Amino acid sequence: MEILHLSKPDRALYGHVALDGSKSLSNRALIILALAGADPSGWLRNLSTSKDTATLQRLLAQTDAGAYDAGDAGTTFRFMTAYLATRPGAQVLSGSPRMCQRPVGALVYALRELGADVNFLEREGYPPLLIGAPDRLGKANRAIRVDADVSSQFLSALLMIGPCLPRGLELIPRGRLVSRPYLDMTMRIMRHFGARVDWWGENIVVDPGAYTPRPLTIEADWSAASYWYALTAFAETAELTLEALFEDSWQGDAVIMEMMKQFGVESNREVAPGNVQTLTLKKHPGALPASFKWDFLDCPDIAQTLAVVCAGLGVRGVFTGLETLAIKETDRTAALRYELAKVGVDFRAPDEATFTLGGKASWKNTPRFATYGDHRMAMAFAPLAMLGPVEIEHPAVVAKSYPKFWEHLEAAGFRIKKR
Repeated sequence: MEILHLSKPDRALYGHVALDGSKSLSNRALIILALAGADPSGWLRNLSTSKDTATLQRLLAQTDAGAYDAGDAGTTFRFMTAYLATRPGAQVLSGSPRMCQRPVGALVYALRELGADVNFLEREGYPPLLIGAPDRLGKANRAIRVDADVSSQFLSALLMIGPCLPRGLELIPRGRLVSRPYLDMTMRIMRHFGARVDWWGENIVVDPGAYTPRPLTIEADWSAASYWYALTAFAETAELTLEALFEDSWQGDAVIMEMMKQFGVESNREVAPGNVQTLTLKKHPGALPASFKWDFLDCPDIAQTLAVVCAGLGVRGVFTGLETLAIKETDRTAALRYELAKVGVDFRAPDEATFTLGGKASWKNTPRFATYGDHRMAMAFAPLAMLGPVEIEHPAVVAKSYPKFWEHLEAAGFRIKKR
């Protein structure tokens, strides 16, 4: 087992970070261009180099149709499920053991309502899937109800194939909608490529019609930026510049900018030579809030980041809207409880959507944090190295969304030793 030992000789943070392109935007653009029959290399700039995006590119370029393996890439699996339902022939879509524990039933049942031929090969409601020819797809039903309380990716997967259906599509989300900004992102990127999609009351309506390939520069990843916000919050002095985070962002995780004001992190926008938008983070000393309260229904991917920030600064945290946290790459609620206990933080989860934490992280001996195969566990806990040496197990998991994370930390002055 590989282990990284992280330390920082001081609590100053300075530098310039060229963040990777957004994985969420990249994956949506790749699916849409595939549906348009276009080569993405001619249309997309700053495409994510993440493992998940590379997996999706590999699957979309696959010429020996029949068996597709999405590995542990949840977004890729869900988007490919809908995409393959539009392709001729029959194919099997599988994934890693953890992927086969993550529910996909709501998406499959919705595709069946549209006339798709999709079946579970093992356990009902879970991967792997057998996806047949699209002979009846979109020819019967146009309006379908979809459970929206498991993953917004189910709705996004369906929306993106909407223009390719003969009658278009009308989605009626059922239940509490989670991660709505990701759905808004999907609609905006669909419109960019020429689709007509609108939200009318409770219904989302997609008109039939082909996509039109157009150039798109992928914004840097705000989820990745959240770890630099955490590092800045732990710094005593900081002036850190992040590239290519747009003022009019399509990403819901841009809310991290507002959240971190409470912890003394100021964000200043500038335009660098070449018309590159930059964001400079500065740390302003001052009193911390007694408590931090936030509903993460729209931004669950940065809940771990904020949990560790609260723990490191000794701020009581009250986190709600986390219904989906248990079905991510790992059960993130359970993982946070166990790992924060290693540094003396009290963590309680009264129900599946809520947790609270209290106490200030402290340690005498270097704590070793497990990552559970979850990239966000590794990157959320790494900023604690600003406060004292820590160790991270299986550091390679960051490749899933931010392959250069450790390289960027070293450039920012962190000492990293592999064991």
